[in-house]
Amino acid sequence: MNLLFIGDVVGKGGREAVRLLTPDLRREFNCQFVVINAENSAAGSGLTSGCAKELLESADVLTTGDHVWDQRGFDAEIDRFDRVLRPANLQKGQPGRGWNVYRNPAGGEIAIINLQGKVFMRESAYNPFESVDEILNNELPKSVKNIFVDFHAEATSEKLAMGYFLDGRVTAVLGTHTHVPTADAQILPGGTARQTDVGMTGAASSVLGREVKDVLYKFTTGMPNRLAVVEKGTMRLEGAIVTYDYLTGRASAIRPISREINL
Repeated sequence: MNLLFIGDVVGKGGREAVRLLTPDLRREFNCQFVVINAENSAAGSGLTSGCAKELLESADVLTTGDHVWDQRGFDAEIDRFDRVLRPANLQKGQPGRGWNVYRNPAGGEIAIINLQGKVFMRESAYNPFESVDEILNNELPKSVKNIFVDFHAEATSEKLAMGYFLDGRVTAVLGTHTHVPTADAQILPGGTARQTDVGMTGAASSVLGREVKDVLYKFTTGMPNRLAVVEKGTMRLEGAIVTYDYLTGRASAIRPISREINL
């Protein structure tokens, strides 16, 4: 089996890149399931029900992160979407769900777990190591073998540690949040695929999807200003394809991908 995981989608341009490129990627790599991190899909910060519906035409599941509540009103809407996740280690009173089990159209079940890191993150969350331990040991049905984790975190050390912590217990640990793909995709000794960050889906000529001149002004002057999202020009879709045995849940390959399209 092959699963396509697409990194942080930024703004309308990122959403359009997903719409135009995902069908071809599904066919080219024979991907039976698609997961997309969508937490920057609404004007570069957060998610709306409209953006969720749009992206779910291309994805089987959407994950999020520390910007999940940035768009006003989405906290009242997320429960309408059983295919949209928020980090599982947020405070328990928050709406939505942090993990779920889905039926793979090609056969078998897939669990998707969404986690948020603690190191250098703006919002506090429960310990992600303790939270995922609780999910795997006491909540997730033992019959589910195919388990994919989106670890939305800032620190590479925390992401690397999570990969080793979950090696042999999940199919893949895929990092998001920093928007820059790392060159460390590998299969760990226990059969878990790991990449510290799979990258983003947004403007190729930008700073994390934002206008270069706006970001440079902030860095060179120290003054706050609006960081506009780049919506036109060359958009780059980044992510990874994980090949795994659906009977055992063990990964055999992970392949970083990058595709561009001009809008």
